Amino acid sequence: MNYYKPDTILYHNGEFVKAAEAKMDLYSQSLHYGYSVFEGIRSYKTTDGSTAVFKAVEHFERLKISAEAINLPYAFDTQTLIDATYEVLKQNNLGDAYIRPVVYAPANMSFARNTESFVFIEAWEMAPFLGDKLLRMMTSSFQRPNPKAFKIHAKAAGHYVNSILASQEAKDKGYDEAFLLDMNDHLAEGPGANLFFEKDGVLFTPQPGHILAGITRATVLEICTQLGIEVREGTYTMQDIKAADAAFFCGTAAEVIGWHSLDEYIFSKPFSETKSFQVQQAYKQLVVKPLTN
Repeated sequence: MNYYKPDTILYHNGEFVKAAEAKMDLYSQSLHYGYSVFEGIRSYKTTDGSTAVFKAVEHFERLKISAEAINLPYAFDTQTLIDATYEVLKQNNLGDAYIRPVVYAPANMSFARNTESFVFIEAWEMAPFLGDKLLRMMTSSFQRPNPKAFKIHAKAAGHYVNSILASQEAKDKGYDEAFLLDMNDHLAEGPGANLFFEKDGVLFTPQPGHILAGITRATVLEICTQLGIEVREGTYTMQDIKAADAAFFCGTAAEVIGWHSLDEYIFSKPFSETKSFQVQQAYKQLVVKPLTN
């Protein structure tokens, strides 16, 4: 994927600069230790012809929460960053796009707290991260991090080494993506997406605690309320999902994408006949309507 060209414009510490001219300190704590936080956001061309950033306030507020959770100084205004995002989209002539804000640390080769941080916002065209076909999933040999070892609710860069390892393992074995359990062998999430599974018209999803409860996950819960679909949050096992009628991932990059199978288990009900499919279609309609953010 070609993320940028030399003249692609990004936002960096209050200025709009060309990608080829943007620089960061190679002694940054972020580069050496993964000590940064980020967001994944999408913009869409809407039905009225405008471009709208989906759930912009929620994403930039979470960016702040993530930074504060790992003691990374945060002095950025949400509306300023939203305005900068729209300007990045405008200057790069982007409508349907993926947006990546990152807050990173200065040069600091110790583990001492920083007194400042920096921010950049990039954007590029990106199709659904996991494609648009039902996924052949594999249960990973890797577990999600122990919440007593990390601030699981923070979208911190270092956490995603776990995601990369799990995803690479699955793809090396011929699967589309990995699914991870938590330290107690309960259902958790994917490398970058939350899980819902369906049984007898009811949706089930792992409760917060061992997962990053995503903004798209919250949107799915809102959709289910609007459609009258029952959802139960709880603690579930492999036995539960391998008796399910259907399952799907949801996340900003992945959007809403159904599963074909998990390991040797093929979900029995055609996805197009499920409540999960109704959620997928409702999500697609939601993101192309005119938005207020």
